[in-house]
Amino acid sequence: MSKKSERLIFGVDPGTAIVGWGLIAQSGNRLHLVGAGCVKNAPALTQSERLVRIFDQISALLKRHTPDVIAVEQLFFAKNVTTGISVAQARGVILLAAARAGVRLAEYRPMQIKQSVCGYARADKRQVQEMVKRILNLKEIIRPDDAADALAAAICHANSAILEKIKVKE
Repeated sequence: MSKKSERLIFGVDPGTAIVGWGLIAQSGNRLHLVGAGCVKNAPALTQSERLVRIFDQISALLKRHTPDVIAVEQLFFAKNVTTGISVAQARGVILLAAARAGVRLAEYRPMQIKQSVCGYARADKRQVQEMVKRILNLKEIIRPDDAADALAAAICHANSAILEKIKVKE
């Protein structure tokens, strides 16, 4: 449970085989790791079964941790539209879980997240993982990279909130 001066930010990296999640606490400009992990789906599951598992597990995490906001990575369609459609379906059930839990939603493009965390919008996965480790003052890189990506989304939201407070004060 968060202290009154802390804000809990739940980040999500959507997928159908693996959904990364990460939870950070923000107190002023300080961030620390609360937890991170993945919802993993077996290859033998149908798309419908995967979506049910994603919804159920994300819903349970939101209920257990009661975050103040959920930061979700937006879709980026590269070459494989079929994969993009299935990830969009996973994103849909994640957004539904957030809405059902009454958690405020923030969405960020992959380049926004990389820019916020690394200072470079075209950073590679390794750079993102390393910066998540440094920002959260961790001893090791978070594994798998889906969980690190989810934490990066949460960090992006925390940084955005800090910038908004600075703008309001000006």
